[in-house]
Amino acid sequence: MDPPSEEPATPKKHTRNASSGRGALPRRPTRGPLEVADSPARPSIKSTPPPNLRQQQSSQLSTTASQHATPRVPSPGPGSNLTASFVTARTSLSPSRPGSRSKDTSNMSTTSPAIQKDFSFLVRPEIYHPLTLLDVPPPFRAASSEIDPSTSLASLLSSGHFRNAAIKAAQLLTAPGLDVKDHAAIFSLVYTRLSCLTLCNQTPLAAQEVKALEDLNSGYYRDDLTGAHMVPWELRVLAVRLQGMGFNDARRGVMGYYDLAREARSMLNKLKRKRRKEEIGDDAARAELEGIKVWEARLEELGVRVASALVEMEDLEGAARFLGTLKPETGTRLEIQKALLWLCIGDVEAARKCVLGKGDGHEQKVILALAHMADSDFAAAVETWRALIASDAAEDDGGEKAMWMQNLGVCYLYLGRMDEARTLLESLISGAQDLHAFHFHALTFNLCTIYELCTERSRGLKIALAERVAGMQQQQGDGGGSNGGWEKVNGDFKL
Repeated sequence: MDPPSEEPATPKKHTRNASSGRGALPRRPTRGPLEVADSPARPSIKSTPPPNLRQQQSSQLSTTASQHATPRVPSPGPGSNLTASFVTARTSLSPSRPGSRSKDTSNMSTTSPAIQKDFSFLVRPEIYHPLTLLDVPPPFRAASSEIDPSTSLASLLSSGHFRNAAIKAAQLLTAPGLDVKDHAAIFSLVYTRLSCLTLCNQTPLAAQEVKALEDLNSGYYRDDLTGAHMVPWELRVLAVRLQGMGFNDARRGVMGYYDLAREARSMLNKLKRKRRKEEIGDDAARAELEGIKVWEARLEELGVRVASALVEMEDLEGAARFLGTLKPETGTRLEIQKALLWLCIGDVEAARKCVLGKGDGHEQKVILALAHMADSDFAAAVETWRALIASDAAEDDGGEKAMWMQNLGVCYLYLGRMDEARTLLESLISGAQDLHAFHFHALTFNLCTIYELCTERSRGLKIALAERVAGMQQQQGDGGGSNGGWEKVNGDFKL
């Protein structure tokens, strides 16, 4: 009988020895909106209020790192920290995963009151850049400085002073009296700040400041009880484009629009199912119907924005294919927007097809006139613009009539009728022909182009035009009555 064979020795497995006499490592304090909450038994980190910037001008806004820490707040996903120098550093964006919850919050009772979320990471002074006057024409620098600093934000917006409104919004955001848990006020001011920056030719600054919002798809931005998004829709749409620019990733913007469209389609389907299943009264039925119309309009607007983003990326072939898939449901407005995008792409016939047979309104005639200009048929375009100016539709909106007259002046320019073009555009600046005075960007730019073609000493005429428009601002003051934004840059006068 053979002796029993010896079993091969098994390698010794690694076992974890319990540490003795060694305390647990303390959790490091973090910055940012997406960090796990502290235990209820653990005292939360308090944030010190930001310095008072109420008396500071925009050029004196602090750019140094804030010394107060943002407390940790609940989040359903992994953290994404905001560094103090996030203006130049790329922040890590972590997409939220539906259904995921952190370890500290998974055992929380569903009957516990909702935790008020802290948005102090959006009121740090280092987020908001000072606005320089380097690209502002000298006449407008003096006019801008004469505005009373105590003017309310609503008055600045209604009078078209967008640069000063952006400064005011930043001052209100960094004021010590602002409640960091009042998300409605904070998001309203952030939207005002970003939109005013884009309106006063400071889009690069807006693209940097919008990084502070980080990932708006995160569950932190949703209400814990209702699941509704806390950020206004307008701010979310604006943030998609600006974040794509700020991170130098145009495709990020396209995907952001698709994310919003997915949510809009989900909300639309939910409202339609609810309307079919429930028996509701007249008032509730009207409210449901209004909600359906709102989400339908948002969904169509996102489609146009996707096509516009593809045009900005110079992916004209992709934009053309995408435009072919858009089917309007809420009226002719989408067809007009599609026609303008077809003109940007260069497909004039496709632009005409969008409006032919869709009525005889002035919007359709505008598209046809622009199509004539795109085909270099300026004589036909002149007749169309003249008919629009003489029509009854011109009496409804002076701004529309001014735009038609400006386009007529451009047609005169290409036909070689330089004197007629100059007289027509100057009459819009002075407020002749029973119109208010206008000074929109395309008007001043085209008039300065005519000055360059008429004389070799055009710089004096362009500076005089800038002084004239700035004088109009001083005459009207802050009481409203403006027909456009007063914010002008050197490029508007070709200086």
